[in-house]
Amino acid sequence: MNRRALIALACLLPVMLAAQSPVAPAPSDGVMLAFERFADIFGSRLVAAFDSIPAARYDYRPTSTQQTIGYIAQHLEDANYSLCERFGDLKQHRTVKDSLADTIKAGWPKDTLVARLKASLRFCDTAIAQPKQLRSASLANALLAFETDLAEHYSQIATYMRLLGMVPPSALTPRRRTAIELSPSALSQYVGVYQIGPGLELNITMQGRTLFVRSTAGGAAVRLLPESSNDFFVNEVDAQVAFTRDASGTVTGLVLHQYGRYRPANKIQ
Repeated sequence: MNRRALIALACLLPVMLAAQSPVAPAPSDGVMLAFERFADIFGSRLVAAFDSIPAARYDYRPTSTQQTIGYIAQHLEDANYSLCERFGDLKQHRTVKDSLADTIKAGWPKDTLVARLKASLRFCDTAIAQPKQLRSASLANALLAFETDLAEHYSQIATYMRLLGMVPPSALTPRRRTAIELSPSALSQYVGVYQIGPGLELNITMQGRTLFVRSTAGGAAVRLLPESSNDFFVNEVDAQVAFTRDASGTVTGLVLHQYGRYRPANKIQ
């Protein structure tokens, strides 16, 4: 499988979480979903990186002029709130601790720093889900600034991990899963089109005894391998798909599990 296909897979399955109220809000369009997906990828990688680094190494820095791991963690938290407030009306509720000097916050325990980083990313999840369409240059600028910052700091912390003899999350081999055999008749019921949001769909097709999925965003089709009668996985990246059914047993949609998120999509054809 080529690299382009893998990149397409990483971006092809985002969707807004279903609302709990009877009337669901309008889903984001394909452009906003792509921004949400990118934030998912690098946000989850950053959390996994900071989680995996031992607390005793949070004072590590490659040279005396560079930032420590603890400093990067608290800086990311602050930057996330600052950048994500630009997406709309959502604002951070600041406390006295938030106003402390960066050098003081950098010395907080690992558990505190990681918990606060996770909270800032949850804030950004909520903020980025509010605008349903990319209607202004100012919003595009804010989104690019936020996601570039995530990617740059992941690159920074990944380098630190390599210097410490650790493997960054993005370089870890996905857990191997075991595929089972399903009959062609069992597989054929999953063939169809699943809508992620306006302008973005998944086409699931069948060739021989194998399911393939392709996104309307582009890229090559990739295989979906069965792990149970309703649960499938992709062998090349850490992504799982669970198909959903109605009371009669008819397949009505799917749910993607990737980067710590569960995202549903409806079957429309």
